[in-house]
Amino acid sequence: MNWNTVSFDWNQARAFLATAEEGSLSAAARVLGQTQPTLGRQVAALEAELGVILFERIGRNFTLTPSGLELLDHVRAMGEAAGRISMTASGQSQSIEGQVCISASDAMAAYLLPAVLKRLRECAPKIEIEVVSSNALSDLRRREADIAIRHVRPEQPDLIAKLIRETNAYLYASSAFLEAHGRPTTPEALTDLDFIGFGQADRLIAALNGAGLTLTRRNFRVGSESGVVGWELVKHGLGIGIMAEEIAALTPGIERVLPDLPPFTFPIWLTTHRELRSSRRIRVVFDLLEEVLG
Repeated sequence: MNWNTVSFDWNQARAFLATAEEGSLSAAARVLGQTQPTLGRQVAALEAELGVILFERIGRNFTLTPSGLELLDHVRAMGEAAGRISMTASGQSQSIEGQVCISASDAMAAYLLPAVLKRLRECAPKIEIEVVSSNALSDLRRREADIAIRHVRPEQPDLIAKLIRETNAYLYASSAFLEAHGRPTTPEALTDLDFIGFGQADRLIAALNGAGLTLTRRNFRVGSESGVVGWELVKHGLGIGIMAEEIAALTPGIERVLPDLPPFTFPIWLTTHRELRSSRRIRVVFDLLEEVLG
């Protein structure tokens, strides 16, 4: 290799990649944990080193120039290689300390993970936990998380997953809501009641109607992409919602609607990258999640 041709450093390349993917210096600075001026200097230094303009500045947003677009795939490959190096090194660590990032849906992160983290604090106090609360799937191959709690089985061959159990979800409403509108005894009695939407309303309506209900979008006048917000709306008597039974069991003032209605069943998968499974701290957290959530 002609080492004289490799003249820019990785920090500058990383600054360029983050800015390109996030769309602005401020957003890139947030994800990298740096200040915006520092990131701007790194991008400018890379442009000076290469002798090209990588971005067009349009207001606060950065748009890639043709030179930037041509460079992007190469720098992205560098980022993926750097991630693999870090992942391989992390996988060899035998220390039960350091940071572990767990990704979970917002409802699971808010209502079920605290019990796991309390146990973890007792048995492995030197492990630091970051919780990524998101209803989107974290990309474990890009180290957006070390361990993901998912309701779908991963298909990527470099990820390993364990089905820890299946759980049931039911329809729930607050006691105040049911006292005001009556406690329905048949699916037909739900036709004129309000429901709390979550995510894509059409998919939720199809699932509920598949269970014997007859609902339309008129039933979903209030909703949220957030499971936590949706559950709070249910708790405050704004409508009927669907929730995992273990979360509902933790919530006072909530009743199951149509107790004889068959449950909505979904799996809970623990997923991590194959390279990380040999890390002792990852293994400790993975096994504890399996024990408590299982």
